[in-house]
Amino acid sequence: MNYLDCSMTEVVELLNSGKVTSQELVKLCFERIAETTDLNALNSTYFDMAMERAKQIDMARKNGEKLGCLAGVPIVIKDNINFLGTKTTCASKFLENFVSPYNATVAQKLFDEGAIIIAKANMDEFAMGSSSENSAFGPVKNPIDTYRVPGGSSGGSAATVKAKQCFASLGTDTGGSIREPSSFCGVVGIKPTYGRVSRYGVVAFASSLDQVGPLTRTVRDNAVLLNVISGRDEMDMTSSTTPVPDFTAKLEQGVKGIKIGVAKQFYTDKLSAEVRESLEKALAWYKSQGAELVEVDLPSLDTALAVYYIISSAEAASNLARFDGVKYGTRANNYQDIVDLYFKSRTQGFGKEVKRRIMLGNYVLSSGYYDAFYRKAKRVQKVIRKEFEDALSKCDVLISPTTATPAFKLGEKSNDHVAMYLTDIFTVPINIAGVPALSMPCGKNAEGLPIGMQIIGKHFDEQTIYQVANAFEQAHKEGV
Repeated sequence: MNYLDCSMTEVVELLNSGKVTSQELVKLCFERIAETTDLNALNSTYFDMAMERAKQIDMARKNGEKLGCLAGVPIVIKDNINFLGTKTTCASKFLENFVSPYNATVAQKLFDEGAIIIAKANMDEFAMGSSSENSAFGPVKNPIDTYRVPGGSSGGSAATVKAKQCFASLGTDTGGSIREPSSFCGVVGIKPTYGRVSRYGVVAFASSLDQVGPLTRTVRDNAVLLNVISGRDEMDMTSSTTPVPDFTAKLEQGVKGIKIGVAKQFYTDKLSAEVRESLEKALAWYKSQGAELVEVDLPSLDTALAVYYIISSAEAASNLARFDGVKYGTRANNYQDIVDLYFKSRTQGFGKEVKRRIMLGNYVLSSGYYDAFYRKAKRVQKVIRKEFEDALSKCDVLISPTTATPAFKLGEKSNDHVAMYLTDIFTVPINIAGVPALSMPCGKNAEGLPIGMQIIGKHFDEQTIYQVANAFEQAHKEGV
C-alpha cells in the first residue's frame, strides 16, 4: 500500500490504528519531494525537525497519550505564514534570509493538533500574481503538465498537495489565490468567510481581503482542516467571534431541497467551451439529485476586477511601506542618505509585479486621485456586497466556474498584464463581497487538464458549501 495515495483523514485513521508511523510518513513525503524537485513547489524543507517531531508523536501515541486530530500528519504551509525558526521569504529577495521569530496563529493551531509542518510552499512574490511565476526563486510548475502554471499565488501549496509531497497545505487568498491554483491543479481549496480564520502572523498583502485557507485532496479533508484553523483570535481584531461549527457535520446530508443560485454574469463568452460544458453537466447532476436551480442576478459583477485592483493595490502599497531596508530584510550596501537607502533597498528587493502594484496603489491614494479611484472603489464594493447578499437570500449557494479556462502555459501571459489579471475574473468578486467560496474539480478538458467549479456560500456558512461539494465528490469518485 502506498500511503501517499491516502487522503489526510485516511492517514489519520492508519496512524491511530498503528498501521503506519509518523516517521514513516515523513520519510515517504521527503522521498516524494526528492523525486519531484523539478516542480519547484517548495522554498524550504525541514527534514530533521520533522523527523524529531514525528519521533515524539510516535512515542506519545505508543504510550497512549491524548493526541490532536492531526497528530503525525505531514503538512506544508505557504511561505508567507510565519513558523518559528524557519524562513518566511514571501518568495521575495527582500526577505530571502528572514527567520520567523514567532508562530502565526494558524501555524500554532496546526502544531497544537499534532500536525508536522515539513516545508514552506513557493508562491508569487508577496502573494501578488495569478500563476506562481513571480517568485524570486523561480516559477512553480503544474504537476499535471510541467509546461503549465499551477495558478497563483498559492501555486506551491496546490502543487505540493497534487504531487503527493504532503497530505494537505495552507494557502492564502486575496483575490483567488487558493481557488485558482486548486482549479488548475485539480485539488480542493476554500477561501473562508473574511474573519473566520486569524491572519495574525501572515504577511499582509491587502488586509481587508486576505484570508488563510486549506488545500486538500478531498472535501472532508478540507472541512477537517478548516475546523482546526478557524476561530476568534485576540491577536487579530478582524477575526470574528461567530461560533465555529463542525464543518463535517452536514457532509453526508446530500443536496435534495438545496437551492443553487446561477447568475448569468458568471456564464459569459469569456468561458471556454469545455469549462462551460463541465459546469452545465455539474448543474444538471445537482438538479437530478433534487437540488433546485434558481436564477439570480449580480449586475455589478463586471466591476469587481477594477474594484479589486484598486483596493488591493492601495492596501499593498500601505502594507509594504514597512519594507525599508532598516529593521529587517534586504539592505542596499552603497547609499548616500536615508532616502537613498529606502530607494535602493526597495529597488533591489522587490520584483516587477510587486513594484507595479505599489505604484498603482500609491497613485490611487495620492492627492487628487483618492476620491476618483479609491473612495469610488470602496463605494462600489458596498454595492457588490449587497448584490451577493440579495442573491444568496434566494438560495443556499451559488455555483460558478472558478476560472474561465484550464491551466495556461508557462510564460503565456507573462508579458500581457491585463490578460493575467483577467484570469481572476470569477474569483475576485468573492473577496470583495467577503463571502466564502470553495473550488473543486468538476471535469477535465480534452488534454486531461482539470476544470474547477466554484461553490459560493453565505457569510459564515462554509458548512453548507462543504455539504454541496461533498455530494458531488462522492458521486464522482471515479473521476470527473
